[in-house]
Amino acid sequence: MSTPLFEINKIHASLTSTFLSSLSSPKSSPSTGYPLLSLPYRQHQLLQLARLVQENADALCNSLWIDEGKPRQEVVMAEIGAVIGRALKGAKELESWVGGGAEIGEDVKLEGWQEAWKARVEKKAKGVVLIISPWNYPIILTFQPLCGAIAAGCPALIKPSEVVPTFSKLLAELVPKYLDPAAYRVALGGVPEITRILELKWAHIFYTGNGRVARIISAAAAKHLTPMTLELGGKSPVIIDGANLGEEELRVAARRVMWGKVNNSGQCDVVICVAPDYVLIQPAYIPQFISACRVALESFFPNGALNSLDYGRIVSEAHFARIKGLLRDTKGRVVIGGGVLDGSEGQEGARARGVEPTVVVLDEATAADDVLLQDELFAPILPIVPVASVAAALEYVRAHEHPLVIYAFTETFGRVFVHAFILVLFGPSCGHSFMDFCGPAVVLDEIPFGGVGESGYGRQPLKYTFEEFVYSRSVLEVPFSEEPKFGGRYPPSSKETLDFFEGCLKVPIPSVEELGGKANGANGTSKL
Repeated sequence: MSTPLFEINKIHASLTSTFLSSLSSPKSSPSTGYPLLSLPYRQHQLLQLARLVQENADALCNSLWIDEGKPRQEVVMAEIGAVIGRALKGAKELESWVGGGAEIGEDVKLEGWQEAWKARVEKKAKGVVLIISPWNYPIILTFQPLCGAIAAGCPALIKPSEVVPTFSKLLAELVPKYLDPAAYRVALGGVPEITRILELKWAHIFYTGNGRVARIISAAAAKHLTPMTLELGGKSPVIIDGANLGEEELRVAARRVMWGKVNNSGQCDVVICVAPDYVLIQPAYIPQFISACRVALESFFPNGALNSLDYGRIVSEAHFARIKGLLRDTKGRVVIGGGVLDGSEGQEGARARGVEPTVVVLDEATAADDVLLQDELFAPILPIVPVASVAAALEYVRAHEHPLVIYAFTETFGRVFVHAFILVLFGPSCGHSFMDFCGPAVVLDEIPFGGVGESGYGRQPLKYTFEEFVYSRSVLEVPFSEEPKFGGRYPPSSKETLDFFEGCLKVPIPSVEELGGKANGANGTSKL
């Protein structure tokens, strides 16, 4: 089922009318009783979003079971719980995000000759926005940006992925039942529909997906100078400091890495494209790491992953064929897994597209050209790349495109070897770096999550998502009584006025030490 192309233009016009009405002559929304896009209206919509997910959890879980064979616990743990919690938290904290009210903003205290002026900064909605969500975690990656748009006061069109048709159809049915259809709509379809959508002018586009499609969307957005948020991925590496990990620490590291890899069958880790893509480790510790990975998988799936209802499936035949092609074409040695379903077990639909969690050891001499290291895997395959040292691992990461996350497992933080891991944190440019942990920063409400370069730009969740959809508008009031202070700026100029403005040329410029800093041996006067 697709949204007719002519209907897309009507939806855009309707959402635009809603936004403009909220600015010019705000009237109470028939569905909420609150003025359109006012703070109480937004809070009500956020609470309704929480109700939508909570009251339809079974249907949402079932839709992803049909589309992706995704286990219920994965859906509740990674998506449903997060959406409910953040929608409720957004409703509670919205007023503080805005700064005291939609029209109040935050007052700015001015000093000196400007102290009589009145200044404030208001967080204003950008306008009608477009949210394009992916198939791998469609609940949270649809509703999390929507929470930000609602909080900002932006009407939104949601375009879910056609790769998960059961979920997308359910979304289109539920949204108008819970959210105000005057401000929030869903459009279904594939390439023709998204092409038409991108021809229209949006105030902001929030896209979660891959770099190839992001470039297409960015090109379309550039025609209208539309700002964007891009949540992409990249090949997020895992650096294992085997020389400085004890047996128990290495076991825990392997367990955390494998958990990150098997979620959603490796089709991106729990929420937002941060699956551990490959491991960099010294050769001497590879056998021990493989053994620990095997133990972890046996504890997760005692009867085998493909026989477990806790292990998901591959989303489509195209992706299934792609992953089987990766296993066929790699020059690496499969040391764990490698099996795929062939349809002989009687499974149907998504449950028939299964690939075992697979660990592949690559040859150090040929690894760089291996198919497993070319693009983001989006598969339950974990390549192991031998490196001579942690320093060599860091150089490898630095030489490639920016990952969304760098994972580093070490017990040396705070000792002599810490210098190498400072390079992990501050050297290679990446969206985030995690120590001794494998999972998404987006599970935390308090810190921003997002990419850099090839892994995207923009930040979320909660207040950080809200900030993506607003702009800071400065408001300044200068009383007429202040006019005598401006006399010197008007023509004609004189020696007196010129001397006044040239006072800046006589302002002393301090050294670093005078500012309270440390010059590290320099005298603070260098011009370099």
